[in-house]
Amino acid sequence: MPDRHEPLRVVIAEDSVLLREGLTGLLQRFGHDVVAAVGDADALRAAVPAQEPDIVVTDVRMPPGLKDEGLRAAVDLRSERPRLPVLVLSQYVQRTYATELLDSGEGIGVGYLLKDRVGHVEEFMDALVRVAQGGTVVDPEVVRQLLRRRRDPLEQLTPREREVLALVAEGRSNAAIARELVVTEAAVGKHIGNILAKLELPPAEDTHRRVLAVLAYLR
Repeated sequence: MPDRHEPLRVVIAEDSVLLREGLTGLLQRFGHDVVAAVGDADALRAAVPAQEPDIVVTDVRMPPGLKDEGLRAAVDLRSERPRLPVLVLSQYVQRTYATELLDSGEGIGVGYLLKDRVGHVEEFMDALVRVAQGGTVVDPEVVRQLLRRRRDPLEQLTPREREVLALVAEGRSNAAIARELVVTEAAVGKHIGNILAKLELPPAEDTHRRVLAVLAYLR
């Protein structure tokens, strides 16, 4: 797992030449190494085994169909390499494959951000590093759209518990959630405990149980 201050080897998959070049320049400016920058899903599939990157950054819509080829390629790559970190940076939510991607590799090292909602360069770079280190970063709007498909599990949770779970999905710590909701960390811990219990996620040493709580909604 790369150190937070070490440069990352990145493969970029983006069909827009301007965005692809822009991302490449941005990553290089922050000291990362773009080992491949490709414009279609087949090239992405070929670049990963050839370059063995620390992380893949991909769009959803790519040639030849300009539908969900990039996201499907990411799902396929994660099925072959469950620990391959993938950060999707897209203009919209592709529900079917987004669920499959977020559910792959037990939710370790995966992210889905909407381009229009990435407000700051530093925010994006932080998300990149967090995903490369095995974290999970999901735009809250992505969570909302995915949960809209299957709302039954939500009925188990109180409004406050749903609020806490949305912040967990953003990768927030208990302390950060407490500050956001203006409650104590103990109260946040209690809410998370209730969420895990209602989702029937038994106690375990695995720190990714919080991620599994989010993924339980997406299945």
